[in-house]
Amino acid sequence: MTNSYQLALYTFGIFKKPSNDAANDGFHLRNDPILKLVDGAPGMIARAGYDGDPGSASWGKQVYPRFYVEQGDGFSPSTLSVWRDLESLFAFTYFGLHSEALAKGREWFKKPEWPPYVLWWVNKGQYPTWAQGVERHEHLHDRGPMAFAFTFKAAFNFDGGALSVDLARAKQIANSADVAIKP
Repeated sequence: MTNSYQLALYTFGIFKKPSNDAANDGFHLRNDPILKLVDGAPGMIARAGYDGDPGSASWGKQVYPRFYVEQGDGFSPSTLSVWRDLESLFAFTYFGLHSEALAKGREWFKKPEWPPYVLWWVNKGQYPTWAQGVERHEHLHDRGPMAFAFTFKAAFNFDGGALSVDLARAKQIANSADVAIKP
């Protein structure tokens, strides 16, 4: 993979109950520790913050896909980030504390009728906006995976060729001694 591109990720979910409901306490207890881990994860380049929150700057106005359902709190969990490559993102996503949170996701989130995430390539040094993440997310839902918007299972390289996650490399990243993706 050339160093001229980096991997963008947009995630989106809808809580079963309003955000501040006790049913979501497990999510909220894990959120800050996971964000701390992601900020130091190998291959993580940057992540967008949220309007009005301290920390990372928001990459444009935060918007949600058409699947969003308002529950009286004006909030739905979503993320926008940029990564070095598929394997770094895969290692963070499916190993360590984040993986444990994913396994519990059914407790907190509605079963999606949309993709829970979308991946695409951006030029090195560029950060996508929230609106671009939503556009890619809806495109993936409407048209399926292609170079414009894809998933780990159906991935593409920057010029549209099929790509797959190198699982051995992802495990190596996750297990490396200097990696802080474990709780």
